[in-house]
Amino acid sequence: MKIIDWILLLLTFSGILLYGIYKNRKDKNLDGYLLGNRSLPWYHVGFSLMATQASAITFLSAPGEGYANGMAFVQFYLGLPLAMIVLSITFVPIFHRLKVYTAYEFLQTRFDNRVRIFTAVLFLLSRGLATGLAIYAPAIIVSTLFHWDLTYTNILLGGIVLLFTTIGGTKAISHTHFQQMMFMTVALLLASFFILALLPDDLTVVNGLKMAGKAGKMNVLSLDPEAKYNLWSGLIGGFFLQLSYFGTDQSQVGRFLTGRSVSESRTGLMMNGFVKIPMQFFIILIGVFVFIFYLFNETPAFHNTVEVKKLTESAYAQDYYALEARNRENSLLKKQVAVELNHALEAGNTAEADRLGEQLNHYLEQESGIRSEVASLIRKSNPGGNDKDINFVFLNFVMNKLPHGFIGILIAVIICASIGAIASALSALAATSITDVIKVTGRPVGTEEQELKMTKALTVLWGILIILVAIAVQRSGSSMIELVNVIGSWFYGVILGVFIIAFYFRRIGPAPVFYAAVIAQVLVIVIWYFFTEKHNILPFLWLNPIGVILVVGMAFLLQQREK
Repeated sequence: MKIIDWILLLLTFSGILLYGIYKNRKDKNLDGYLLGNRSLPWYHVGFSLMATQASAITFLSAPGEGYANGMAFVQFYLGLPLAMIVLSITFVPIFHRLKVYTAYEFLQTRFDNRVRIFTAVLFLLSRGLATGLAIYAPAIIVSTLFHWDLTYTNILLGGIVLLFTTIGGTKAISHTHFQQMMFMTVALLLASFFILALLPDDLTVVNGLKMAGKAGKMNVLSLDPEAKYNLWSGLIGGFFLQLSYFGTDQSQVGRFLTGRSVSESRTGLMMNGFVKIPMQFFIILIGVFVFIFYLFNETPAFHNTVEVKKLTESAYAQDYYALEARNRENSLLKKQVAVELNHALEAGNTAEADRLGEQLNHYLEQESGIRSEVASLIRKSNPGGNDKDINFVFLNFVMNKLPHGFIGILIAVIICASIGAIASALSALAATSITDVIKVTGRPVGTEEQELKMTKALTVLWGILIILVAIAVQRSGSSMIELVNVIGSWFYGVILGVFIIAFYFRRIGPAPVFYAAVIAQVLVIVIWYFFTEKHNILPFLWLNPIGVILVVGMAFLLQQREK
């Protein structure tokens, strides 16, 4: 990066954070710290819900997902609008009427302490693990910029988020989210404009997308039930995941509880439901545009430049340079085929386009093989290194291909997005810990001022724990946007099952629900391990409806047995 990038990065980054802290500098009570005194309008609620999800995971991993696997991941969000409708009708009015701080307070009035605490602990586990990933994502950017060790970078960024969250509270987070979404929308539009401007002059966007389609990148909807992402898993599994995430995950419930009325919260949720899909479609499409760009340009042998630098300084440097030379030659051949394919598409020569499409896929397979060989060298030279680069594709492209000045702004926005998402999660973890665990177990918390201090102390404690999680997962090479949803799917079905019984099955008592939830949680993890992780025959989205069915079914049977 150049001086102009650093100046704009620092100005954008500090401006967004200081604005959020300034907007909430006077909150002195728990309601203000955790729920912004329930005073925010619908557009703040909507933008806050969207920005809580739009961390660096979204802006690094989603384009990487589009680049590597195409548009299929969009199907993950198909159940979202229906989930928002159900939440608006059922969850929102109940939570507002009860004036709860957390979603799990409701469970005590409906069941007992055991159900409330167990469900809250499941949330703490799922959100704690996922938030560790949210710290790791911007750490990738900072470590790439400064060539720092990822462990120290995770600690630094975690410390910055902790400071922001403990000083500012929820209203600071919400105001910051509003600013972030404005910046992010403009930055993404500009990024797509710059990428398209870098494509060959004689290549239309339509033909570029057709070429991506020849490589299997444009399968937006799949009816194949065995596909990793398909219409059915998106509509059904995605519906249950989104319903649980937005209706029972405190990091999201805490966002719509800041609404000043039921109507404001509902409108914010509906805004999120119908804007999120086109937003995610566009972000993943940016990854496809990057793929199209690399059809006509030399593709990096490996996108993780930090690992590449280490490799060039190792005993395997010459092996890497040999692979880089092969990759350069392959890129030239790939470009020649891409140019011919563009001409065939322009001329409407379908048969020739199909033939060239097969040739193009051959060179893409060669490229993938070279990348695998580089990954093998990384494992040999540094067994603890990151041998996957899907999460580095977009960052590498931004750093090397986009205009200076814009690079600084885009990176600042991505880092700020992560800080906002992490801050929301920290606030939710602290709120749930004190409200649903400490208080419920009968531990004294003192006056309201002492309670606020304890909440901030818990925020710091959770901050330290998620930094440790970030350090632990930094060796993972999985797509972060997928991994964070896999983690959620371990727990969300069971949590949602408990809430569904609370809302709709009034005759089922606390003991059957508690034991059903415990057994179901164990079974979901076992099912995931054997059928998703080990044998890859069950897409992870199906864990969500399975969790719901197990909890409701077993609770019903246990209730019948009690009679």
